[in-house]
Amino acid sequence: MGIFSFLTGAKDDEREATTEARPATGPETGPPEGERPVPDFDVPFTPPEAWNVDALTAPPPAPSGEPPRIGAPDAAQTAAFQGPIIEVIKTVYDPEIPVDIYELGLIYDIIVDADRNVLVKMTLTSPACPSAQQIPSEVRYKVKAVPDVTDAWVEIVWEPPWDKDRMSEAAKMALGMY
Repeated sequence: MGIFSFLTGAKDDEREATTEARPATGPETGPPEGERPVPDFDVPFTPPEAWNVDALTAPPPAPSGEPPRIGAPDAAQTAAFQGPIIEVIKTVYDPEIPVDIYELGLIYDIIVDADRNVLVKMTLTSPACPSAQQIPSEVRYKVKAVPDVTDAWVEIVWEPPWDKDRMSEAAKMALGMY
């Protein structure tokens, strides 16, 4: 009896009877040449009732299209939070470039409202960036983790387009573009 026999839904005595009725295949006999070995169960997999598979079978949620709920920019809150937010953003890297996204010049603006909601306006190195989903998600996750930040959103902007001139001197030195 196999280690994963519970996946077949067969009871132990049924499995043993089925296994004994089949001719042995193995290194001595093996399946005929060119044929795949026959699995040792006849029942297709059906998850037990106790398993909740709703998340796997439900259609994806419709995009909310909800714009960020951020109020008017608050200069005092922005000044207070800008340092810690920049520090966490400096821990986000483009997987293809060994320089953080802040030094690459991908962050255009950081806005904080009176309720400590944060909006980060950023761009990507190109519209076809393979990390277009991962980088903004990581930025939002890390900014939301800053102490006393209520919520955070990331808005991808394409104007002005990013170019190498937006990089810091440290980034240019690290990439040998000085």
